[in-house]
Amino acid sequence: MTTRPVASRAESLMGRFGLAQTQLIGMRFAVNVALATTIVWNVLQAVGDRNPIWAIASMVAASDPEPREARRMFRCRLINVAVGSAAGLVFLVVGGRQQWILPVALAVTVLISSYVVRIQTMWRQAPITAAVVIATALKSDSSAIGIVQGLHKVAEVVFGCVTGVTVSLIMSRLWLIHASTDEDTSS
Repeated sequence: MTTRPVASRAESLMGRFGLAQTQLIGMRFAVNVALATTIVWNVLQAVGDRNPIWAIASMVAASDPEPREARRMFRCRLINVAVGSAAGLVFLVVGGRQQWILPVALAVTVLISSYVVRIQTMWRQAPITAAVVIATALKSDSSAIGIVQGLHKVAEVVFGCVTGVTVSLIMSRLWLIHASTDEDTSS
């Protein structure tokens, strides 16, 4: 007796339920997000971070069921986080903890992200990151404490991104879903 490969049996089962293989991409994305959330939450709780919402939001933003897209989103997000972090730190060093610095820094960060870096995907991440760094410093007792807290949030963002893309890449190897073709969509 010959045995059919597991993938073939799975495709047969999906066919019985009227599901095309490409319709499972949402299921894989849901599993990716659930696994990555569990990892991010537990790791950050273990190191004493009681509010890992930035890491979780970043993880979701950097996750994708398609490995190429996950890598692309990761790269774009990471570059824009770096731009935002640098801009936020520069403005804090130059301008100190004055209230006017936040809107000016965000506007300049948008200009840098839009006209110098020019990576439109996730370009909003640059001013968001600058805002996290600067606003944290403005709300704390000292610029140094604010910078440390702001950079901690940036580290959360990077950790969330790394976790999201890593889980996406691993799951794409464990759970193969073939890309749709014109033939798939015409039936």
